[in-house]
Amino acid sequence: MFSETRYAPSGDLRIAYRTSREGARDIVLVPNWFTCCEVLPELPSLQGWVEAMSSLGRLIFFDQPGTGASDPVTPGALPTLEQWADSITAVLDDLGSREAVLVASDFAFATAALFAGTHPSRTTALVGLDGYADAGGTAFVRDEVHAAFVRMWGSGEIQHRGNPDMPWNEEIRATWARMERLALSPRTLALMLPLAMEMDVRALLPTVRVPTLVLQHADSVVTPPAKGRYIAEHIPDAKYVEVSSRNSYHFVEPDWRTSFRELAEFITGERADVADDRVLATVLFTDIVDSTRRAAVLGDRDWRALLDAHDAVVRSQLARFRGREVNTSGDGFLATFDGPQRAIRCAMAIREAVEALGINVRAGLHTGECEVRGEDIGGIGVHIGARVAALAGANDVLVSSTLRDLVIGSGLEFEDRGAHELKGVPGQWNLYAVA
Repeated sequence: MFSETRYAPSGDLRIAYRTSREGARDIVLVPNWFTCCEVLPELPSLQGWVEAMSSLGRLIFFDQPGTGASDPVTPGALPTLEQWADSITAVLDDLGSREAVLVASDFAFATAALFAGTHPSRTTALVGLDGYADAGGTAFVRDEVHAAFVRMWGSGEIQHRGNPDMPWNEEIRATWARMERLALSPRTLALMLPLAMEMDVRALLPTVRVPTLVLQHADSVVTPPAKGRYIAEHIPDAKYVEVSSRNSYHFVEPDWRTSFRELAEFITGERADVADDRVLATVLFTDIVDSTRRAAVLGDRDWRALLDAHDAVVRSQLARFRGREVNTSGDGFLATFDGPQRAIRCAMAIREAVEALGINVRAGLHTGECEVRGEDIGGIGVHIGARVAALAGANDVLVSSTLRDLVIGSGLEFEDRGAHELKGVPGQWNLYAVA
């Protein structure tokens, strides 16, 4: 969907950028200083927003000097705000683009505002997403926050701290952690933080004479709404919209659709209809108990034959109970059902059928909201199902309390397996084994 990384000359530096396919308009995501365009467009947490934004025009990602795939900088020659704004010019020139919509978060808004004020003819519109003209009053200004930033950098945990409503599990953390490490090192981060905190473009806001939308999360843990209101009050005719969320980012679950609709209507004049890629489903995870030992005893050929027989049995039961196979992984299956009772009965039937093959399986189930990703699924509902399955023993069909509550009156009986902490999931979860 996105081009390979290209380089635009900006003075002695080269600015790395990528674009989506051609569209009705150019839309530049103005970066702060911790991005990497090599991986950011494909980051799982951003996929829904990126696809929706690409429907509005050609989406352009780039990395500022000293970050990501762009040229590095030295401690004695850190980039200025003017140089960061020049990066926008460089990328647009390299693409042969006359003008673009600028979309900027947090302190990247300062860069976008400077460009919009000095190049109004090249700025179709300016959109701030929890942006601010100066850092005073934000969560970034305290010394202890700076130290925590540097200490946690590369772990992904900073993203969770700043976006507590964003779905979070080990898989998501790992993707953000990789992006951080590719964006810049902890030492470079320590050099850049004070520079970013010193930026102050409040005086130039009245000179911004382009259509401006300020989107602000009402309960942001990073940027107080007062920062967004200040921008809207000082840029002539700017529109201010608050969205209910604690997140800092407007391009992640669960609220990106609300922000996107406002943004799309602002730049196109038409209300966008965003397809919701989330569905309620019951997820079933199964795998063979003690498979490594069995494989070693049987040898490759006989183990492969046993796996083929196992897979045929599982697929037969999925068809019988109207389950959808999502994927297989070695000796395990992931499937979804639109009926929770059928999902449980399918798991019980699989358990019984594979016993004839001399196989013991374990199964874990949960009913929850899942993200549809083409033929695949993801999201917190899938993560919970996987964690439930990991706690199941041989021949167990283990379910979450959510699923158990949905099948009351079905005749199914359960044994209470107590409360458990599921890694990456808040709170404690009561689990039940099908009797």
